Amino acid sequence: MTSSSEHTEQTEPTGAAGAAEHTERPGHLERPGGPGKPEHLQALSALREPLPEAAPEPARSEAGPPASGPRGCPVQRPSSGTASGTGTGGGPESGSGLPKLYDDAFARDPNALYDRLRSQGGPAQWVELAPGVESILVTGYQACLEVLRSPYFSKDAHRWKALADGEVPADSPILPIMGPRKSLWFADGQEHLRLRTPVDRALAGIDPHELRAVVQRSATQLIDEFAKDGRADLVSQYAARIPVMVLTQLFGCPNHLNGRISTAFLQMVNAVEPDAATEGLKDLVACLNELIEIKYRTPGDDVTTRLLRHSANVTREELIDQLVVLTGAGQVPGTAWISTATMMLLSDDRFAGDLTGGSLTVTDALNEVLWLHAPHSNYSFVYAIEDYVLRDQETGEETFVPAGVPVTISHAAANLDPSLPTSQTQRASNTAHLAFSAGPHACPAQDIAGVIAEVAIDTLLDRLPEMELAVPADQLAWRPGPFIRALTELPVRFSSAAERTRYEPPGRTGAVDAPVTNGAGDPPGGGAGVDGTATAYGADVSTGTGTGSGSGTPTPDAERQHQAPARKAPRRYWALPGRRRR
Repeated sequence: MTSSSEHTEQTEPTGAAGAAEHTERPGHLERPGGPGKPEHLQALSALREPLPEAAPEPARSEAGPPASGPRGCPVQRPSSGTASGTGTGGGPESGSGLPKLYDDAFARDPNALYDRLRSQGGPAQWVELAPGVESILVTGYQACLEVLRSPYFSKDAHRWKALADGEVPADSPILPIMGPRKSLWFADGQEHLRLRTPVDRALAGIDPHELRAVVQRSATQLIDEFAKDGRADLVSQYAARIPVMVLTQLFGCPNHLNGRISTAFLQMVNAVEPDAATEGLKDLVACLNELIEIKYRTPGDDVTTRLLRHSANVTREELIDQLVVLTGAGQVPGTAWISTATMMLLSDDRFAGDLTGGSLTVTDALNEVLWLHAPHSNYSFVYAIEDYVLRDQETGEETFVPAGVPVTISHAAANLDPSLPTSQTQRASNTAHLAFSAGPHACPAQDIAGVIAEVAIDTLLDRLPEMELAVPADQLAWRPGPFIRALTELPVRFSSAAERTRYEPPGRTGAVDAPVTNGAGDPPGGGAGVDGTATAYGADVSTGTGTGSGSGTPTPDAERQHQAPARKAPRRYWALPGRRRR
């Protein structure tokens, strides 16, 4: 994978992490640093490790950490007496006088609040993440990159002054996410490198062709469960289930653990009652302990085995934490990415027409989602090791950042920075968004996440080409909270399996067999190519070459013939040569 290899080249492992390379022996795994006893609550808090990816290096600000904060800088924390009590688009301010990132108004329209914050001046502004939890939110694109790459900011939550002083409510819902713990996501320097290097190497061994096959099998299994019903909620029945199904197979879980791990993880993240979430966590940790024991005895070609082989001086607790982080990093944003992209494909005429017309791929649509609806909207948390000044490179406006205050990176606001390209055409092939973060904690698995999302959506559209939203897009509800931008439900309707026996593609005369009968989610006359790419009517649509008894390379006239109908509904995604993939 690109991101993994780049990170490894820049930070060549040394010491204990590097020694693992020289001590590993085929067929045998040394146990790391003693079994230890996993701390369940620490593992639970590791669930929302983001899937970051580096962006191009910008021109660095010449602002550095000043000896003391300048008076009168923008984003000096406003007092409650200066608040107006109401907000435009972002809902009412909190009792502290700060804009809230956790109410229904923010969930409905977060961009309105981001615009309002920018109007205050400076590259960052004070907000309230949860009742009693204040933070500086970085909204400028260049400022976000500066903070994420700067050695003057630390991930160590022990630097959080308000938490150390007992000013954060003990029952705050954000403590499991932001509170201090042992994790690669909260480590700096050599400690981060020690924990990150095994993860990079474990993920780098994933075969992309096998990954596509695993995703397609999992997608087909899930679709088969609701295809006969004619309707489904694509969040709970599909997008929320497929990432963890794929991950358990990549981890090399035996069959008796696959279902248990999926059930335990989903119970943990979806439970309303804390006790139910705790029970799900305990079962997940028990399953991971058993998986680790199995891989010690019988290593395989899987992520867990490679993680064990490349880990040195790592405790059992840390190994479990790594697996929990990987699961959470793939599951939580993966669910949001798949469901939001599917919603966009079913509701936005630009994507419907372009996809069937061949000028835009599913990958392009997924990239558009990362720009407009970053799954981890406000997530990366850091702390200035001493007072720091952020300066807007274009306007010269400054933001004073006191040491010990949580600094939250707004991936979503940064992607919508007015200084960046704003048209869909400009964004289509541009992957410089911050949806996957940047810097030393950039995602080790962006490519893997992209394959899972793309194949999951491709398979869904191929199996249910006549699928449409069951409610208008503007009536869909978004998950409340400051960290994740995700739909709560995505209801769709389609012809039931009994009715889907014959159909007439737009622009063609006469009905043909429906593309849902080969059991693998592929259209008739085609199957999965060597890279898992579906083929249609005997043509490999990724290359345009004939592979069977079909028609071979489509002509421009043929592509125009198979474009989507002008009528708005039902929207149909035909698996024809005009449907371009990569």
